[in-house]
Amino acid sequence: MSAPGRLRWAGWALALVLLWLVGYPLLLVGFAGAGSLGEFARRGDEWLALWRSVWISLASVVASAAVGVPLAFVFAWTEFPGRRLLGNLVALPVALPPLVGVIAFLFLYGETGFVPRALQALLGLRDAPWRLNGPWAILLVHAYSMYVYFYLMVRAALLRLDPALEEAAAMLGAGRARILRRVVLPQLRPALTGAALLVFLTSLGSFSAPYLFGGSFRVLPTQIVTSKLNGDLPMASAETVVLAAAALLALGLAGAGTSGAGTGGARGVAAARRLPLGKGVRRLATLAGWGLAILLLLPHLTLLLISLVPTGTWTVELLPPVLSSTNYGALLREPERLRPLLSSLWMATLATLLALAVGLAAARLGRRLRGLVGRLLAALVALPWAIPGTVFAVALATAFSVRQPWLGRFVLVGTPIILPLAYLIRALPLTGRAAIAGLGQLDPALEEAAATLGAGAWRRLWRITLPLVRPALAAGASVAFIAALGDFVVSIVLYTFTTRPISIEILSSLRLQDLGVAAAYGVVLVGASTVAFLLFGEREAQSAAGGAPAEGVA
Repeated sequence: MSAPGRLRWAGWALALVLLWLVGYPLLLVGFAGAGSLGEFARRGDEWLALWRSVWISLASVVASAAVGVPLAFVFAWTEFPGRRLLGNLVALPVALPPLVGVIAFLFLYGETGFVPRALQALLGLRDAPWRLNGPWAILLVHAYSMYVYFYLMVRAALLRLDPALEEAAAMLGAGRARILRRVVLPQLRPALTGAALLVFLTSLGSFSAPYLFGGSFRVLPTQIVTSKLNGDLPMASAETVVLAAAALLALGLAGAGTSGAGTGGARGVAAARRLPLGKGVRRLATLAGWGLAILLLLPHLTLLLISLVPTGTWTVELLPPVLSSTNYGALLREPERLRPLLSSLWMATLATLLALAVGLAAARLGRRLRGLVGRLLAALVALPWAIPGTVFAVALATAFSVRQPWLGRFVLVGTPIILPLAYLIRALPLTGRAAIAGLGQLDPALEEAAATLGAGAWRRLWRITLPLVRPALAAGASVAFIAALGDFVVSIVLYTFTTRPISIEILSSLRLQDLGVAAAYGVVLVGASTVAFLLFGEREAQSAAGGAPAEGVA
């Protein structure tokens, strides 16, 4: 068989594997839920959950933009001491894994958290000044975690704008407000639309914040899990179909709204700082910047403090009376505490390595093949980007809870295989997009020259391609690993007791009022996420954020 023929066969084989992993479970859950869609339509509580999911997602877009876009302008268009360091610190909330940011908010702003306790003592109140629950609590957590998408994407777009367009508009007599409205904002439309879509889809699939703060405010992801836990599998499948349809509809509308949109005058060059500040204003900006950075890092610091509080030593005091490292010692000494760490570590590592291999293969074959198979590979790798994690979890539970080998169905639910498989699927857009970006910057002449000199396909891959695309692959793999390490939304549907990950153990510790141990687990996850973020830089994190919606702290 000729080389092009082998290449096409390899492309179709990979496409069939991805169809089985990604498309087939969604198709099965669609069939399973189709019969209950009529029942869904007749139940008012289901429509209410859908409406709440939609409006809280839209509100999250507005709140995140209100915070992230002004920050992007400040850090892209002004110059003051510490701007670069502060710009990185402001982006750190993107490193908070799922659930961890929610419990950090709980410790800081919850009814018994530091801020309510301080206000209660300061004002002499008998009760806490507020309760952190309901839709506004969810919106607060969403805005905190998701403004980073607007900040990173808009800031990157601002730094790529061509200043000559604004200078030309100014020479023609346009004022600053008119230049902003008529010149700058149209060029930012792709970044704004991309960030809005990312926030909407992330919020639509958000589970942790509604689960812990929602109370009676049910959204569709929590409704799906409740239906499944109550044994109403047909309704859970119908809710899954509706949530997937809502996500795909939002993706389609966003695509239609941005067709033909371009970056206008972007030339890929860094624009000069527009607003040099006076000495006094620079000092004020520096103080404000550090104050904002501390405010945004308070949940991280709170988590660290709570992790040092031994169980049973902190009751009514404003601050913990005893601090020690006993909780961390318990994680390492006690087998039942250590098992979730080891489980998460091996499952996240395996899923990331497999996702890296599959993503690179799909990107490489898709780049070299044209026609149906190339488009199919690209679509299957990108599909988990648009589908909420709850949907994929229920789809995998539906597909792999029955033994029908002749239909490609095996009993994987309840085995150690199901969670790494789920993490693999969720990581594909991250590793696949990173591979596509890296290969897109690779000059084909390099491989052609190596082939001319007699290098085989594997040697060209090992000696030419991989070294050149390694930074992009490392960035995608690091973000995929961190997402799998702290996953909650998929894990709560598919975990077993013997393979329970860190996120489930955190939830269990919270229910047992073992707050210090829960916080210690959270610090471990935040530490790993922060190291990855700082190692690979905000450029790669921004690229990954644009590639697939991670649940963030939501």
